[in-house]
This record gives sequence, C-alpha cells and structure tokens, in this order.
Amino acid sequence: MRIHTFVSMTEQQINELKYPIGQFDCPNNISEQHIASWISILEHFPNRLENLVKNLTDQQLDTVYRPGGWTVRQVVHHVSDSHHNSYTRFKWALTEDKPLIKAYFEGRWAELIDSKTAPIEMSINHIKAIHFKLVYLLKTLSIDDLNKCFIHPETNSEVVLSYNIGNYAWHSNHHYAHIENLLKRNNWI
Repeated sequence: MRIHTFVSMTEQQINELKYPIGQFDCPNNISEQHIASWISILEHFPNRLENLVKNLTDQQLDTVYRPGGWTVRQVVHHVSDSHHNSYTRFKWALTEDKPLIKAYFEGRWAELIDSKTAPIEMSINHIKAIHFKLVYLLKTLSIDDLNKCFIHPETNSEVVLSYNIGNYAWHSNHHYAHIENLLKRNNWI
C-alpha cells in the first residue's frame, strides 16, 4: 500500500524532491582529503540509515518519497542492491585491466517482490556488511589503485575508482536525504 502525501507540484518542486542534495559534482582534482571524507561518509552511512528508519511502521515504509518515486522500503532495498553491485565493481577494477562491468536495471529490481515487501532489516544488515567490507578495502588503496577503472557499458566510458568512491558517498547521502525529507515533511521525526 502506497500513501501519497503530495498535492499538485511544479516540475521544479518534483526535481528538488528527486535530487534533494543536487547531483554528484565531482571535483576535477580529487585530493586525499576528498577520498578520506568520502570513505568516512561510507563508513558511517549504515548506522545513520538504520537510525533513521528503525522506528518506521509498515505504513510509513510503504510511503513514496516523491510522486512517481519509490517507497522508503524500496529505497532501502535499492541501496543494498546498488552498493552490493558497486563493491563488486571495485573488486573487478582492482583485479582486472579495465573490465567491462555488467549494468543492471535498478528500476526493475526495485519492482521485484523482495524490494516491495521484504523487511528492511535484511537490507540494513547487508548494507552494514557490504560497507564494512568496502570501507576496509578502500582504506588500503594506493594512488595507483585509486586510478584504476572499469568500463560502464551504458556510457562506454571509464569510471575511475577515486570518482566511484565519491559517487557512492553521494549516493548514500542522496537516498538518506530522500527518506529524511519525507520524514520531516510528514512530521515523523
């Protein structure tokens, strides 16, 4: 059951709900400080997310964060799926020469029964585990490692690992903001 809490909205308002922290804007020169900051975001994200959603009811979990968007439950499961795929991409890039990764249809994954109905605890636990493994790995990377890349088939472009760390730190904060803003709008926090 999806609860719609939106009245008529302008396209700009919907876009602000879609990108509450803006789109990822990677600096041209990624510094060690950027990397350390992004890794810190990834390290603390699982507990922040768990604390944000742990007291939500099923009705709240099944509320969309924007018109045409996913429910909170789907967002939590999406983060688990997406970050699992990202972890695998890091490992491929570190062990192969510019591997062509497999893309996936995240929207279709979000419509599968587990994403729409499963308890979020399974994905919260998975996010904790995958981030623990990812952060442990990222903290050991050398400059040469950070400059390794994979090829994304949708754009046929090289994605450098240093960029990907920032992108997934952004992705964590992006979806956290989706949920947090919904909770604030509905006075659930």
